[in-house]
Amino acid sequence: MPSLLSVNVGMPKDVPWQGRTVFTGVWKYPVHGPVMARQLNLDGDGQGDRAGHGGEQRAVLVYQTDSYRHWQHHLGRENLEHGQFGENFTVDGLADDEVCIGDRYRIGEAEFEVTQPRVTCYRVGLRMGEPSLPALLVSHRRPGFYMRVLREGHVQAGDDIVKISTGPGALTVADTDALLYLPDRDIGKLRRAVRIPAMSPGWLGSFRELLEAAERGSGPTDSTSATPAWKGFRPLKVTTVQQETPTVSSIELAAPDGSDLPPAHGGQHLTLRLPAVGDPPPVRSYSLSSAPRGGRYRISVKHEPHGVASAYLTTGLRPGTMIDVAAPRGDFVLEPGAGPVLLISAGIGLTPVLAMLHELAAARSRREIWWIHSARNAQEHALAAEAHALISSLPQAQEHIFYSEAPSDQVSPSGVIHHRLSKDAVNALGVPRDATAYVCGPDAFMSDVKNALAAAGVSTSAIHTELFGALGAITPGLRHQSGRPPHQPAGAPGTGPMVTFARSGISTPFPDSGGSLLELAEACDVPVRWSCRTGVCHTCVTAQLAGDISYRPMPLEPPSRGEALICCARPDSDVVLDL
Repeated sequence: MPSLLSVNVGMPKDVPWQGRTVFTGVWKYPVHGPVMARQLNLDGDGQGDRAGHGGEQRAVLVYQTDSYRHWQHHLGRENLEHGQFGENFTVDGLADDEVCIGDRYRIGEAEFEVTQPRVTCYRVGLRMGEPSLPALLVSHRRPGFYMRVLREGHVQAGDDIVKISTGPGALTVADTDALLYLPDRDIGKLRRAVRIPAMSPGWLGSFRELLEAAERGSGPTDSTSATPAWKGFRPLKVTTVQQETPTVSSIELAAPDGSDLPPAHGGQHLTLRLPAVGDPPPVRSYSLSSAPRGGRYRISVKHEPHGVASAYLTTGLRPGTMIDVAAPRGDFVLEPGAGPVLLISAGIGLTPVLAMLHELAAARSRREIWWIHSARNAQEHALAAEAHALISSLPQAQEHIFYSEAPSDQVSPSGVIHHRLSKDAVNALGVPRDATAYVCGPDAFMSDVKNALAAAGVSTSAIHTELFGALGAITPGLRHQSGRPPHQPAGAPGTGPMVTFARSGISTPFPDSGGSLLELAEACDVPVRWSCRTGVCHTCVTAQLAGDISYRPMPLEPPSRGEALICCARPDSDVVLDL
């Protein structure tokens, strides 16, 4: 009969790591005597990062002595002690290739249910002094697993582990882990996974996304942008430059030979490289502002104060100029369906949603469409007549324009509302609760609109936003983030390939000391996202706009074409990343 060999707990603490401080509860130590297992945790135990560890679905982490013996042999380690893999229960039995999601067990006075495998996280490697361990746990199919507490009670070392029932679907922990993290997924197992009631919500959501991708024939990490239409940058010819307002100009781009450019989705963006502006050339991204017309692309650019790239594009560019352009990318695109659509924007943020409006008009959509735009005044309201004409061509479309500069709250004869687009203003519009919303504008505007729409009854899962700047960082457990804007790394410049972080406006040579693209981004305080740091979890996946990379170590599953796992990637040539 399986048995509980050790109960291990530990409270979070600050731990030094690579010149930084990590707040982590991965250090667990055996305790003697009974310990109370509660709904959210064991008494005396805690987690530093509750987003990835702990909570009802992950109240108890289990690891097996058989896996201890495996790692002692594989790593050449003889000094492993119970709790060293961050587990709460060290057990004899309950192998990952035998235990299934949804299995229930009685241990001492308490009852438990298996919910998911261990989360891939760099902190178990930190605890063990083995940075590659997160990848090894997956590739060796020995992750361990989490359980939730069905009935609270005392447990202690020496308790028997009695199986109460078997989970539906018969999907083992090892198979569940492989289904998320390894290639060549079995679609039948994906279908089983999404039907297991005990599966934790996070893993269930991931499996649903993977199943949808498998059923439509795209890759596991594909977005709507899927495979870019071309690799790296190609020259496109400027055909027209049209001034829309004193600060906004529209630029039309075409293939130099006159052939049609590949199709693009409304809401996607182009990335431009501008050698005429400086060395290294600045790289900037701009949303398409219309559906491709006549096989051409159009962007609309606002001249920002002190913006060298936008100044060149809006004042120095002439028809006939050649510009290096990366293929359209981005997953801020219209979802299929027949329900209401809210297209909400502020200022130059109208460009991606205007392209969506073009797409709806071209399809002669009969969906209920709400065009809601905020500008400072009429003089700064770019492409107003174009949007109005598109709205007028659609049978179930309406527009609501807000000008924030005017002092009056009255509606003008033209239908413009002289008031900022506030939460109360959104509520007053009476937007349909079953709508899907697409929101673009300054960060504060998007946050306010998201809150307003949620308060109006629109599901938060149906509210999509487009961020012009760098994405928010995901750096689990790190204390004392610098908060500095992106900058050149400290010390003497490297002599390696040039690495450009496009969203952050930083270009810097790869350091001679090596490391990964992730580590270089961190040295520049470029906002980054990561978790495992070993090529397993794909949290760090980043659009690779140009250049060639190689991996050390090799990821367990490669990303889609046009993407890079920066945690284990190094440049083989000059590289441009969408960071």
